[in-house]
Amino acid sequence: MCGITGFVSAKHDLDEAKRTLKAMADLIAHRGPDGEGYYLDEQAALGHRRLSIIDLEGGSQPMFNEDKSLVTVFNGEIYNFPRLREELEAAGHVFATHSDTEVLLHGYEEWGEELPKKLRGMFAFVIWDKARRTLFGARDIFGIKPFYYYQNNDLLLFGSEIKSFLPHPGFVKELNEERLPEYLSIEYIPSAETMFKNVYKLPGAHRFTFKDGQLSVSRYYDIAYHVDHSKTLEDWKKAIADTFAESVRVHQIADVEVGCFLSSGVDSSFVVNEVAKGTPHVKSFSVGYEEEKYSELPYAQSFSKEIGVPSIANKVNADEFFEANRTIQWYLDEPMPNPSEVPLYFLTKNAARYVKVVLSGEGADELFGGYPLYCAAHHFEEYARLPRPLRKGAGALAKALPAFKGQHFLVRGAQEPWQRCMRANYVFASPAERDQYLKKDYHAKAPEEWFKPYFDQVKELDEPTQLQWVDIHTWMLYDILLKADRMSMANSLELRVPFLDREMLELALSIPAEYRSSKSETKIALRAAALEQLPESVAKRRKLGFPVPLNDWLRQDKYYNMVREKFEGPVAEKFFNVPRLLELLDEHKAGKNGGMTKIWSFYSFILWYELFFVQR
Repeated sequence: MCGITGFVSAKHDLDEAKRTLKAMADLIAHRGPDGEGYYLDEQAALGHRRLSIIDLEGGSQPMFNEDKSLVTVFNGEIYNFPRLREELEAAGHVFATHSDTEVLLHGYEEWGEELPKKLRGMFAFVIWDKARRTLFGARDIFGIKPFYYYQNNDLLLFGSEIKSFLPHPGFVKELNEERLPEYLSIEYIPSAETMFKNVYKLPGAHRFTFKDGQLSVSRYYDIAYHVDHSKTLEDWKKAIADTFAESVRVHQIADVEVGCFLSSGVDSSFVVNEVAKGTPHVKSFSVGYEEEKYSELPYAQSFSKEIGVPSIANKVNADEFFEANRTIQWYLDEPMPNPSEVPLYFLTKNAARYVKVVLSGEGADELFGGYPLYCAAHHFEEYARLPRPLRKGAGALAKALPAFKGQHFLVRGAQEPWQRCMRANYVFASPAERDQYLKKDYHAKAPEEWFKPYFDQVKELDEPTQLQWVDIHTWMLYDILLKADRMSMANSLELRVPFLDREMLELALSIPAEYRSSKSETKIALRAAALEQLPESVAKRRKLGFPVPLNDWLRQDKYYNMVREKFEGPVAEKFFNVPRLLELLDEHKAGKNGGMTKIWSFYSFILWYELFFVQR
């Protein structure tokens, strides 16, 4: 696991480029504290910070092919590299190391731009072809590993984190202010854009080439459902157990110790249990709060004791939570107000004291149907069988009446799946509610319109499956995986996700909707597989996520005043309706609203803006 950064231009001064590249890499040194390496010529500059995991002695980067015509920097792990190496050696390629990185070089020689299709793993890499003066790169199919780029005429910057662009004199740092409404409603921008103008994310399953100032981006892999109705639930249980066991095995490939994260849920418990079969004393790591009612620690520690796995836990208090948030916004690069990132930061910090690699349960919900909103989709799908004019009429009538039980269902039932996407108005109930806090009118489109293009690509699927597909391409990519990468890398810890494996994906895409979720159950087939190996109390436990006592803390004077100070400051005055912000905060303190998510969205943005646009 590493951090990469660099740039390509028509021509640059080598001495100046070297100083710039070093400064860029230094800003992401936390991603790779074990070593650094640089390649420069008159057009290309490639930088690398290394966290040594595989081939500790011989895996340094940048890495070259035999004649040094190709050079690469790479972040991630290629789990099928032993098989690919055998294939390439059989084709005549000669390897100089035991690193998975070298497979990229010889694979590019052999397969060219088709290389990413061959890879099983999590990755973001670039290869500089010196003879063709071409930069080629790709990101894994899920987007587990980050990749950002910025183009200014014939200059292309790339990196694992946006902050690495800051030292480059060609980088024009600007706030992408037009996307502020989307950030406030959704917590992220559900597209390739970022909160920095002209900085883009390379989407998962995409590759690019950059030559003579021209950038070309294309998709190399489509996540497409191919449901198999011939198998029973028993068949799916066995397929999940067998495929997952193999995925966990390859995800443990490392030359250092591998640990596991453990919460109270079925996903991480399944991971730990599988690892423990071959590594009985694998270390498990959990996090909780001083406030017991919010803590998952008792569940996690009880399970780890039951299967004989050492449990290492830490607790977070309110002071630590608030003190860390500023640091966390720096590591995130873009403002993110999901409070669960804070305990995750402390969890990774503690784990990094013991191991360099951990396995975690991210991705199971999206692949196997784990969110309650998928259950709601089953109800809407059934309701949609009624004639459309009838549903439209009932929705219009319900909207006009005073509040009553079932009103929300009737209103939403008259809408299309993309219009009622719960991810669209994640923070605010509507754009109108959001806009009262903004200082100016951005003429922003409705948040759900950002999701319509995704739904349009899978409109032939049933509604719960549509939601899963959209979540894989938005929520999982831009929220779940982003915070998992940043919080682990902030503490120089490699986080691996065996549910997000190519083989697991292909299996999940073939499971019928009725074995993924129903009106009342989530992850039906996955839980059934887990029930064969885990206690029923674990396999059937409802999803908790990372519960946070932030609601209570924001009503305490110390933390209320901390937030109020920012709400009365110059950044809030620049972007927001300050009197309305203060009213929201006071109402929450008085217990008159559940405004915690809204308050934290504004507060996180202010901290982030101060870090990237005021102090630097």
